[in-house]
Amino acid sequence: VQLQASGGGLVQAGESLRLSCEASGSIIKIGVVGWYRQAPGNQRELVAVHTSTGTTNYADSVKGRFTISRDNARNTVYLQMNSLKPEDIAVYYCAGVIVSATGTDNYWGQGTLVTVSS
Repeated sequence: VQLQASGGGLVQAGESLRLSCEASGSIIKIGVVGWYRQAPGNQRELVAVHTSTGTTNYADSVKGRFTISRDNARNTVYLQMNSLKPEDIAVYYCAGVIVSATGTDNYWGQGTLVTVSS
């Protein structure tokens, strides 16, 4: 099982980006998925989470600006980021609990860099 994150880039403050994270491999079921970020010099923090039953939760710093969603048919989770701010600059990682042919485990994507210019 692999998670492939994409969609990062350089935008100006106030603009939007959509990150994608596609899971591949011998996937039986995807449970809770989430997006994390790590800014330079900081610890990795949770940005948003989406459970398999549809419950979502967000860090206070992104509430009202970011939206996490998932397409189970495509094994893909998205993070729509609007009204981006310079403080959103970070490497964004997706993660998920995935049931595969070898069992249940936590998986991480490789990270995608988001840069916001002021």
